[in-house]
Amino acid sequence: MNSAPLSTLQRMIRGLDRWQQRRKPAAFAFGVIKKYGDDNGGQLAASLTHTGFVTLFPLLLVLTTVLGLVASANPVLRHNVTSAVAKQFPLIGDELTQNVSALHRSSLIGLIVGLLIVIWGTSSLAQTAMFTMAQVWNIPGPERPNYLHRLSRAGLFLLVLLVGVVVTTGLASLSAFGHHSVALLVIADIVAIAVNIAMYLLGYRVITPSLVPTRDLVPGAMIAGVLWTVLQAGGALVVSHFLTSGSVYHIFGVVLALIAWIYLVVQLTIYAAEVNVVRAGKLYPRSLAPPPYTKADRAALALQPLQMRRVPEQQVEVTFSDE
Repeated sequence: MNSAPLSTLQRMIRGLDRWQQRRKPAAFAFGVIKKYGDDNGGQLAASLTHTGFVTLFPLLLVLTTVLGLVASANPVLRHNVTSAVAKQFPLIGDELTQNVSALHRSSLIGLIVGLLIVIWGTSSLAQTAMFTMAQVWNIPGPERPNYLHRLSRAGLFLLVLLVGVVVTTGLASLSAFGHHSVALLVIADIVAIAVNIAMYLLGYRVITPSLVPTRDLVPGAMIAGVLWTVLQAGGALVVSHFLTSGSVYHIFGVVLALIAWIYLVVQLTIYAAEVNVVRAGKLYPRSLAPPPYTKADRAALALQPLQMRRVPEQQVEVTFSDE
């Protein structure tokens, strides 16, 4: 009695599967989703979110300390930089920047301590990000960067963050200057999209193993840059419905909103990276309910055990019993 509904459901799934495999946009989108699941993308995103959340406060700490020393005589510069950083976290950004005080304000010791903390924090964040990209690209152990290489990449990652602060400060000034001009606001938005794409491409290049060509990182950087700009523009409207400054639980709302925001940005970053992998490896179309397996299914499934190699002498062979 139960076989008829199951048979009908199977026929519907097979029909949907044939439909998506014949249409390139649908097949590509499902290939990206499937690859994200193959790589345990949820766990990678959770790990990177945790590291980003822990690292954020040391970054704000050293930024506040540096501004206290460098921009103490220029309150306008200090305000512009702080506002630019706050804009990266819609609505809750002001809460974060206003409640982080400098270490031993205007002292060299505070700067040294802050720099040590931020180097430790960004190193941890960069290491986690590099591991995530190595997993996404299914890089075997012998071909992954060693500790010294990863450490140097962590320094480059810190430089990328510094460039990001400088550029966003300039964009914030441009937006403020054209506040009453629609044309200047449109230009500022276009420039923001271009800058965000460039920053994502630069970030992907730093945290992705060097054996991956830069040209394979461009499509994901373009998608991530555009979506990141949209998220920043619409983030304040979404978050404002859940945070109320007069609430007893306001501080918990800020923390939860911050974690949710970081997780959303991390997922966007990983999905965009998966776009690069699926496109470069032609890992589509994938089957909704295998068997039968498509050529892309076999190629994607073979990558998982191959990346488990740990030494050059280790050989891994993948076969399928239905071939």
